[in-house]
Amino acid sequence: MEKLFVLDTNVLLHDPMALSAFQEHRIVIPMTVLEELDTIKDRRDKDVSREARIAIQGIDKIMFNATPTQIQEGVEIPSIAEEGKRGTLAIFPDQLINHDSDAPYLDGSVHQTNDNRIINVAMHLQETRPDARVCLVTKDINMRLKAKGSGLANVEDYRRDRVLDDIEYMAKGYEQVDGDFWEGVEQVDTYREGALTVHNINRSRYPNAHINQFLLDGKDFVGYVRKVTEDKLELLDLSREQLMHQRIWGLKPRNMEQAMAFFLVQQQHIDMTVLTGPAGSGKTLIALAYGLHAILEERRYDKLIVARSTPPIAEDIGFLPGTEEEKMAPWLAAFDDNLEVLHGNDESPFSSIEYVKDKANIQFKSLNFMRGRSFNNAYIVIDEAQGLTQFQLKSIITRVGGNSKIVVLGNLAQIDNKYISPLTSGLTYLVEKSKYFPHAGIMHVNGIERSRLAAFAEENL
Repeated sequence: MEKLFVLDTNVLLHDPMALSAFQEHRIVIPMTVLEELDTIKDRRDKDVSREARIAIQGIDKIMFNATPTQIQEGVEIPSIAEEGKRGTLAIFPDQLINHDSDAPYLDGSVHQTNDNRIINVAMHLQETRPDARVCLVTKDINMRLKAKGSGLANVEDYRRDRVLDDIEYMAKGYEQVDGDFWEGVEQVDTYREGALTVHNINRSRYPNAHINQFLLDGKDFVGYVRKVTEDKLELLDLSREQLMHQRIWGLKPRNMEQAMAFFLVQQQHIDMTVLTGPAGSGKTLIALAYGLHAILEERRYDKLIVARSTPPIAEDIGFLPGTEEEKMAPWLAAFDDNLEVLHGNDESPFSSIEYVKDKANIQFKSLNFMRGRSFNNAYIVIDEAQGLTQFQLKSIITRVGGNSKIVVLGNLAQIDNKYISPLTSGLTYLVEKSKYFPHAGIMHVNGIERSRLAAFAEENL
């Protein structure tokens, strides 16, 4: 049976390359969607307007030489046609729908929502093409409910951007083993490497283990996966006591997850560390402490760059006097708070903080101004990454130059982007795509260490 997919505007905004996701099937874009894209491309929200322009350019590239008749019937998508498939893209003139038929059309008048007109296109195709499976694809939950309530048989969410079916399956950077780790391990090859103890065990016991992951048992053993082959896991033998006694810039871990995060950020072969977890778990503090240690004590980097995305309204402050750092200060107050934690016991905390800021060459940046740049010899911290798309995170990470390290922080429970969910967040995508990369480390820092009140609020409110 032929499949017809009617795409909503939010699908193209979320993934401007969505047209390539439907393989040999037929894609229909209502005229209303084009009108919405045309309006959105001029919005002040630069990220959304950019996605709208990319989507329009993609459609134009396919329709460039087509006649009006071909556009309405369907034009082959070149990237798909090259693979021997027959996917097509058509634009449907929804203003020509005859509402006098028996189909339960929604009110598509000017004073009603564009959603109604897009749903009506799918309803019309379902009525006129009984030989085809017509499916409306939208990320709008209410729109899916309206479409189903109107009698549309097939309504789906756009799932290509999902790397997981359930957020519970997202990699945490460690695996808890019940009981004794060595129970059931039939064969192990152990050797010394200087002061280090290394074990080689069969991978079949932990088939899903990935590089730079931790394996913990219920006693004292902690194994760090240093190498993965087809049939073997190479584990660096650590212990809970060893990890809990780490110290960075006067900071000590308060729980095992923090201790493992401490270990990861210090590994020189790891160019990117991703720290996830709830607010108050210590992600920012760990990232900042190691940054100061690496720059001021180890002399590994020349500067510490702190960046985060800003709400669209924040663009208004660009017209006011002040440096980029001064304008970013309200959005990066969390880092000042953590500097106070690290130097709160100094004889003169304010002087210490100002000295460290100057000596470590701490620079506050907006993500809006990081594109097109290259950062060399830098320690980079990306805060509040949960609201970024995979494309935004890619554009940031590709800016990282030689002899640099990047730490990405985020809490999936605090997403404030209406187009993003935990399953579609760029942070989730980054975790799942980078967990097999030998130069990336992942850790879910659990446990609220801010206060007992904060822990209660996180778990119960």
